[in-house]
Amino acid sequence: MSNPTKTYLCIVCGFVYDEATGRPEDGIVAGTRWADVPDSWACPDCGVAKADFEIVEI
Repeated sequence: MSNPTKTYLCIVCGFVYDEATGRPEDGIVAGTRWADVPDSWACPDCGVAKADFEIVEI
């Protein structure tokens, strides 16, 4: 049984990172787990660090 993907929300601007779709325009392929997103990655909308995201259920 596989683990479901999760979704993370930027607490500053509301941008959503979905593990199922990744962020191909930033080189993060679909299915990339949040833990595997580089720590240097920043929110594409407001530029805050990965640490400023929270897990959400949509």
